[in-house]
Amino acid sequence: MTTPLEVEPGSSAADPEAVLAGARRIEGRSLSQIAWSRLKRDRVAIAGGVVIVVLILVAIFAPLIVKLLGHPPNEFHQDLIDTKGGTLAPIGRFGAMSWDHLFGVEPVNGRDIFSRVVYGSRISLLIAFFATLLSVAIGTTMGIIAGYFGGWVDAVISRLMDIFLAFPLLVFAIALAGVIPDDAFGMQGDTLRIMLLIFIIGFFNWPYIGRIIRGQTLSLREREFVDAARSLGARRPYILITELLPNLIAPILVYATLLIPTNILFEAALSFLGVGIRPPTATWGGMLSDAVAFYTMPHFMLWPGLAIFVTVLAFNLFGDGLRDALDPRAR
Repeated sequence: MTTPLEVEPGSSAADPEAVLAGARRIEGRSLSQIAWSRLKRDRVAIAGGVVIVVLILVAIFAPLIVKLLGHPPNEFHQDLIDTKGGTLAPIGRFGAMSWDHLFGVEPVNGRDIFSRVVYGSRISLLIAFFATLLSVAIGTTMGIIAGYFGGWVDAVISRLMDIFLAFPLLVFAIALAGVIPDDAFGMQGDTLRIMLLIFIIGFFNWPYIGRIIRGQTLSLREREFVDAARSLGARRPYILITELLPNLIAPILVYATLLIPTNILFEAALSFLGVGIRPPTATWGGMLSDAVAFYTMPHFMLWPGLAIFVTVLAFNLFGDGLRDALDPRAR
């Protein structure tokens, strides 16, 4: 038998202020707040995110950084090259590294490696971001249509995905980039090459995210909120955009984050093979290609290779952490 609680004289058994204070303490949290709280606890993912932010800032402010800490990326410094000895190697240790040339200079022409690495980040990130945006736009559209409508629509889009996945993308990119003239479609030079690479990489990579979105849509279309929208007479475009798409944001964000490093590697591979952005424009892949002939000078290959490695690793770590934060069951 329980003992009744005694209420002190002058006090109320149900204090309104106490009730309101308790209600404020039991406030609910949105899914984004829950995901952010999980992501903050993942120090590895946060470290990757910090590196990504730094890389983006470096790419945006590359001209200012080079002006303050380096030299123009295509400026020659023949005074730092051993022309008398015939080696054409930089004079000094570690490729003539100094406070004036933080990463040293290139053999033969003496261009500042730091400036070229900084400017190379602009090309790599620009192509990777916009190619990913194109892949996400096409893949999300095709995947959500295939998953929702099903039947022959799903069959046609699924076979189209299989064809794209079986397509030899690297061979096609090499062949197409080799025949495109320097002036076409009202564009020329680097602008034409950048747009071409964005189109090739983005257009042929959409089936990967398309399959993921299709699978998610197949499960979502049978949920109660979709049935409720149908029963209220909602049109199909409304259901796709208003009901289904917001519930697909999490997998879209995760896949986009993980697709960016893949696109960076692909752009670097094309530049390495000589069919990407043409010299003298600085790209990480192009710098690696130039360094092959100077394998006895490791500093020349070290810095662009390290830039690619750090960038890809940062995006992968952040993408893994974002996936775990948005879907803990995927751990």
